[in-house]
Amino acid sequence: MTNTQILISITLLTIGTMLTRFLPFLIFRENKEAPKFVQYLGNALPAAIFSMLIVYCLKNVQFLSGSHGLPEIIAILITGGLHLWKRQILISIAGGTVAYMILVQMIF
Repeated sequence: MTNTQILISITLLTIGTMLTRFLPFLIFRENKEAPKFVQYLGNALPAAIFSMLIVYCLKNVQFLSGSHGLPEIIAILITGGLHLWKRQILISIAGGTVAYMILVQMIF
C-alpha cells in the first residue's frame, strides 16, 4: 500500500469508529427516554454475548482426553465467583484469565 492509501484507510477507520461510538449519544438524548426495544436489548444482550463467548471458548475442549477440560472449567468457576463476589467485570475477567494461564502452564 502506498502512503496515500494508508492515510485514507486510517482516516476512514477513524471516522467509522467514531461514528459507532458517538451515534447512540446523538440519537438517544439524555432528556429523552430510549425506546422499549433498545432498553430490552440493553438488558438482554450482555448475558447473550457472554453465553456465546463461553460456548466459543469451550467449542474445542476435549472433555474425554487430556486434562478433560479441567483448566477451562476451573477458570470459568473462578471468573463467575469473582464476579459474584466483587461485581467488577475487569477483576473477574483478569482473574479468570490469570487462573487459566497458571493452570495450563504450571499445573495441567
